[in-house]
Amino acid sequence: MRLLLTEDDPQIARVIAKGLREQGYAVDIAGDGEQALYNAAVHSYDLAILDVRLPIKDGFSVCRELREKYFSAPILLLTAMDDVEDVICGLNCGADDYLTKPFDFPVLLARIHALLRRVQQTRPDMIQVEDLTLNTLDHTASRGGRSIRLTAKEYALLELLMLHPGETLNREAIAEQVWGGHFDPFSNVIDVYINRLRKKIDQGFENHLLHTRRGEGYVLSAESVGTHA
Repeated sequence: MRLLLTEDDPQIARVIAKGLREQGYAVDIAGDGEQALYNAAVHSYDLAILDVRLPIKDGFSVCRELREKYFSAPILLLTAMDDVEDVICGLNCGADDYLTKPFDFPVLLARIHALLRRVQQTRPDMIQVEDLTLNTLDHTASRGGRSIRLTAKEYALLELLMLHPGETLNREAIAEQVWGGHFDPFSNVIDVYINRLRKKIDQGFENHLLHTRRGEGYVLSAESVGTHA
């Protein structure tokens, strides 16, 4: 899942983004309200985190404009203000929840999980391709009854592939959805994770599911469509 984090304090933004990425989320950071609106216009997000006190446009204004532009993903406001009127203003602007600073990261994570559960109807609880199954609720996987242990990034990559069975996904699409585009395009990080996944879901099975289309990308399919190398 891809999140938009709008926070004008670079240090706070880096810490929050690092923690969320370690949980498997792709995170884009905006340092002001205008940048947040621009990002939301050109990218698709599963959730937005908005600090209330932002340069150029405050969080309330950004939240209101996002809703006017039919931004339907959950919005979580981060505010140092715990006045009841500020909370009411934020919720009336279209926010789904708020969190008062300072906060512990596990609390932020729990709020995010709770908000994302509300829109989970659009994502099936179980995804299955042949005998490979993925549980989107507890992030577990199995194939042929054999449990598969996944890291957060491995899960995010496998979920993306399984949501698009038979469809070739190029490196740019994978980077955008799994890493949020935050990596060196000349890096082999995608290849490394593809190889890790291939070992975990295909090793020991006669019918391989994860294939490489040379020069095009990667595809999860029961049919042989390329090379495993």
